[in-house]
Amino acid sequence: MKIQFDERTIEFNVQYSKRTKIAIQLETIGLITVKAPNGTPEEDILRVMERNKQWLLDNTSKLDQAKANAVPQAKEYEEQGQFLYLGKKYFLHELIEVGDASEEELRQKLKKFYFTSCKKIVLERIEGYQKQLRVKPKSIDIEESTTKWGSCHSSKKITFNYRLAMAPIEVIDYVIVHELCHLLHMNHDRSFWRKLGSIMPDYKDKEEYLARHGQHMTL
Repeated sequence: MKIQFDERTIEFNVQYSKRTKIAIQLETIGLITVKAPNGTPEEDILRVMERNKQWLLDNTSKLDQAKANAVPQAKEYEEQGQFLYLGKKYFLHELIEVGDASEEELRQKLKKFYFTSCKKIVLERIEGYQKQLRVKPKSIDIEESTTKWGSCHSSKKITFNYRLAMAPIEVIDYVIVHELCHLLHMNHDRSFWRKLGSIMPDYKDKEEYLARHGQHMTL
């Protein structure tokens, strides 16, 4: 679907499911997904988009600028190749055992390292925020995704992208809080942003970091 905001046309996908409210999901790559209850009229979806007009325009513009400035470099899978971990660059041999492994073997070992690290970090960091927000997800999983840093299902299952282990700890905290807030407010409405801001007042800085550096957080 499409909606026209001033001189800008914004395209978005709609996913229908057994849910009770409409939610807008904007990913770092610029993909916009509207999650809506089964049978939701198109005009209701467009009204929600219109209510979130300024937020959509502000954030899609930031993403466009970040993409224009981003020039991802090919990764070198050798002992002195550098990879991000918790916001800092490390040599490959500082993160995993290199040995005589092939490039593909090293890539898989590094991915496993990030998956394990991300799970450990999230489980360590999420507990305090759960208490602050008085929520508890049904499950917490780590996944591989090219479109999102985290997601919260209406069933209260939360997932996080393994690549988050490459981000600074305060940015990981932001994604954790963001998804936990969805347990209270599934949509990105004013209540959601107020709740998020009450826990993390500088959340916009964290969003900007992901928009600016997300393309470099790759294998």
